[in-house]
Amino acid sequence: MTPPVFSHGSLRLYLLSLLAERPRHGYELIQALSDRFGGTYSPSAGTIYPRLAKLEAEGLVAKTADGRKTVYEITDAGRAELAEREHELESIEEEVTDSVSRLADEVRTNVEEALRSMRADLASAAREAKRAAREATSDTTATPSDSPEPEGRAVHEADLAINAFRQQLRTDLRTHARRGRVSADTVDLLRSRLAEVRSDVLAELRGR
Repeated sequence: MTPPVFSHGSLRLYLLSLLAERPRHGYELIQALSDRFGGTYSPSAGTIYPRLAKLEAEGLVAKTADGRKTVYEITDAGRAELAEREHELESIEEEVTDSVSRLADEVRTNVEEALRSMRADLASAAREAKRAAREATSDTTATPSDSPEPEGRAVHEADLAINAFRQQLRTDLRTHARRGRVSADTVDLLRSRLAEVRSDVLAELRGR
């Protein structure tokens, strides 16, 4: 997914909106931006501090020392500019929402692809088990139709478990995406854990 990029002047405006909520130091602003974008955009200190310095020079932001930290606070002039450009801020917020939604869609797609692959592996293993069972009983009077097929039932149960997992996870993703909690780390975690599960399942199947 391509991370969202602020257009000219938009980051400056967004910083003012964050400071209008409450005074913050530089790291808090970086973290707040990362949280708002669901982890898809995290500006560097080299991006934030020069803009804060410019906002201070323009009288839109004031800074005070708090121990070793510098706390920035919006001024009345900053609030006035924020009010004048409120319509621009609304557009930026819409972009943030779209970005988080696209990320949630990517997570769901990756999960579904991994589960489809796991389902195909299970089906292939079931076919191999049935073939081995038929070969093992070929010298007896029993026919394949006379023999139970526990492997088929197991695959069906595994399929039900996969579907239940996918539906529950999709519900969880939609819920947390609305709260801005789905991040790029979520995608990486899902890919890693699903790969581990598939590897464990294959190892168990091949070990039989």
